[in-house]
Amino acid sequence: MTTTDKAGPHGAVLAGTPRADGDRPTVELRGAGKWYGNIHALHGVSLKVHPGEVTCVLGDNGAGKSTLIKIISGLHQHTEGEFLVDGEPVRFSTPREALDRGIATVYQDLAVVPLMPVWRNFFLGSELTKGSWPFRRLDIEKMTKTADHELREMGIALDDLEQPIGTLSGGQRQCVAIARAVYFGARVLILDEPTAALGVKQSGVVLKYVAAARDRGLGVIFITHNPHHAYMVGDHFSILRLGTMELSASRDEVSLEELTNHMAGGAELTALKHELAQVHGVDVEKLPDEADLTAPVGTAAEPGV
Repeated sequence: MTTTDKAGPHGAVLAGTPRADGDRPTVELRGAGKWYGNIHALHGVSLKVHPGEVTCVLGDNGAGKSTLIKIISGLHQHTEGEFLVDGEPVRFSTPREALDRGIATVYQDLAVVPLMPVWRNFFLGSELTKGSWPFRRLDIEKMTKTADHELREMGIALDDLEQPIGTLSGGQRQCVAIARAVYFGARVLILDEPTAALGVKQSGVVLKYVAAARDRGLGVIFITHNPHHAYMVGDHFSILRLGTMELSASRDEVSLEELTNHMAGGAELTALKHELAQVHGVDVEKLPDEADLTAPVGTAAEPGV
């Protein structure tokens, strides 16, 4: 069995539910890649997403994160390697096919209508109706009660579901989108940079609900460029650089410092260190060298990390 701690420093929720080492992943990529004409956007990427775990995919702009999302969510098809769902090779043609297999994606723009009420956005595109044709109409009462119940199940209590969703904070809107995906049967939830445009407090709110989705048994793919946010909730970490997987490690194999250093990049930081050394008053002695950033990751994190 592999297990992880339930709470970390400052009360951060750190890890998911125990699972047997032999458990089959819900979603798996094996050496997957994508060509766009002559451009090799993704190459040799392997990834496993287990139920009840958060898999963090990190990388800077242009690293290949968006291409990875598009393959798993059914927007684009991979051109090399394998893509498996529940152990079965798949090749989705549309996002609807991915959704039918339980793979839901929450994008940064959230696909909400700001002036519509919270309950209406919760059921947007899947509205409940009552009555028979030609007198069929929206079942507003049932949709409002259902949305309220599902949001409370995720720990989100809103006083008024009639308020336009645009009046909610960015963190609250992200949480509504997560609860909506859970309600409509998501087994794997892809979150595209959910904390990128949020402040510290609202980012914490979103991370709380990421952990809540994991604790309800979902496999979560958390796309981010922030190693600190990833380390607060992640069970496994994958770093993309220029379309290839630079690092793939579970929580007990990498510390936050190592994760941050890998994100910084060896050659880039070495060049920056050399340039900063020419500036008066800048101390570069404590910056890691390239060898420190490209060395193999240890087998276990330091105690207390």
